[in-house]
Amino acid sequence: MKLWKMVILAGMFTANSFGMNKVIYGEDNRLDIFEVTNSMHLRLAKATAGKVANYNLDEQVNGTYKMTGSRLNVCDGDKFDNQITSATCSGFLVESNGKEYLVTAGHCINSDRECSSHKWVFDYALNDASQKDIYVGKDSVYSCKRLVERKLESSTGADYAVLELDRKVTGREPLRVRKTGAIENGDEILVIGHPTGLPSKVAGDAFVRDSSKSAYFETNLDTFAGNSGSAVFNARTGDVEGILVRGHTDYKSSRDSNGNYCRTPVVCEMDSCRGEDVTKITIIKEFQK
Repeated sequence: MKLWKMVILAGMFTANSFGMNKVIYGEDNRLDIFEVTNSMHLRLAKATAGKVANYNLDEQVNGTYKMTGSRLNVCDGDKFDNQITSATCSGFLVESNGKEYLVTAGHCINSDRECSSHKWVFDYALNDASQKDIYVGKDSVYSCKRLVERKLESSTGADYAVLELDRKVTGREPLRVRKTGAIENGDEILVIGHPTGLPSKVAGDAFVRDSSKSAYFETNLDTFAGNSGSAVFNARTGDVEGILVRGHTDYKSSRDSNGNYCRTPVVCEMDSCRGEDVTKITIIKEFQK
C-alpha cells in the first residue's frame, strides 16, 4: 500500500458465496506465497486455511487432493487473472488450554450442517510463478467436527466462529493471539488469507484507522470477499489481533479489448471509502484464559 492513493475493488460476489465484501487500498500489496521473503510471514501463513466445498477437492489415486474451481474473471493484465478460486472463506489455527481450534468469521458458517459440507485446507498456495495446478496432501485437509461458538451481531459488529476440527493438525504451529490490551490507531498490520477464493495471499503495509469500537477495529488492509475469516496480525509481534469480516465492495464491471465483460479495480483517494472491519480477537473469551 502506498500512503498517497487507494485502490477500491467494487464487488460482484454475494455474502453467501464469498463472504462480505472487502477492497484494495493503495497499490495492490497482495503477494503469493512464493513471493514472500519475510520468514515470520511464511511461518504465519502455514497456520492459515481456506474453507473449500467438498466438490472442489478432487481426491487422487496417490491420496492427495487436486484443488478445483473457476478462474478469476478479471480484465487482462490485472493481478492473478489466471488463478483458480477454490475457497469461499478463510480461517486460522489457534490453541487454547491445550485444545486446537479453527477460527473464522461468523458469517462464513451458519450451522453444523454447513460444517460438514466443507473442508478446511491448509497449504492452498502457489509455490512458483509457473504453477498451474495445486495439489495438497491429506495432512493439509481437515473436516469440521463441530461448531463450538458463533457470534454475528449487527448491534456490536461482532462476527466470529470457533470450530473444532476432526483431528489434531500436523505440520504447523497454532498462532499466538493477543490476550491483553488493545491495538491502537496507526499500528501496522498484515492479513493472510484467500481473497476471492484465490490461493493464499499475504498483504501488508496497512494500519489501523480506528480502534475505538469495542468489538472491532477499522483498517485499510488489501482484502476481498473470500478474505472473510482471515487472521489479521500485528506486523511487529506476529500475534493475531483479529478476524477480517467486512468492508467495501470489490470490483466494478468493465470490458476487455475484445468487448467481453470482465471485472477491474476502482481507484480512489487515500482517506475516502469505508475501510475494512476486523473483529477483535480479545472478545472471544475462550482465548483470553
